[in-house]
Amino acid sequence: MPKRALIEKRPWLLASLAAGISFYFVKDSHLAGLYQMAWKGAGVALLAVYALLRHHGADSRQIAGVMALGALGDVLIEIDLIYGALAFLAGHILAIWLYARHRRAALTPSQRLLAIVLVPLVVLIAWSLPANPMERPGVALYATGLAIMAAMAWTSSFPRYRVGLGAILFVVSDLLIFARIGPLAHSALPGLLIWPLYYFGQFLICTGVIGELHKSRAPG
Repeated sequence: MPKRALIEKRPWLLASLAAGISFYFVKDSHLAGLYQMAWKGAGVALLAVYALLRHHGADSRQIAGVMALGALGDVLIEIDLIYGALAFLAGHILAIWLYARHRRAALTPSQRLLAIVLVPLVVLIAWSLPANPMERPGVALYATGLAIMAAMAWTSSFPRYRVGLGAILFVVSDLLIFARIGPLAHSALPGLLIWPLYYFGQFLICTGVIGELHKSRAPG
């Protein structure tokens, strides 16, 4: 990477990692709510800044928008679960649009099968998790967008083991959120895993997309 790029762009990734990793250790502390919300949103918001600076074009602005909506969701979910879910859902739709324009030319049978099975499987699991049956339709609706995003990421031309894997980590993180209002309500597991799975999922998605765009110098 040229020296100028190191100076101007990579620090945003380092700052994102610092914010994302350190938040894990303060998320259950007595830090004032507004400070904690800002700290939580900073990790993914800094990924949006990185995306805008690392590559210029419509695609980089779009993945930056996905990250920005994720950061907004991180903050809003602390106020109201539905507000946060709507921000994340908007980000999933934006990501689906991006992946749809970057389709992989050919898929192996196993890759195609995973993409086909992923959507109904994730929706079914999400539907079954909330203890309150009244919450299941909303959870299933959100999970549909989440699962389609992950399937599209897995079958896109972006690096599968960065963007595709990142999307799968995002899915697992959200399923653990749903499990926390159901069978894992009294388990410490969701609290331990939700944030690292989510943050590093977003990190892999953003760096995978931007890395591929920068490598190919794709216009737009």
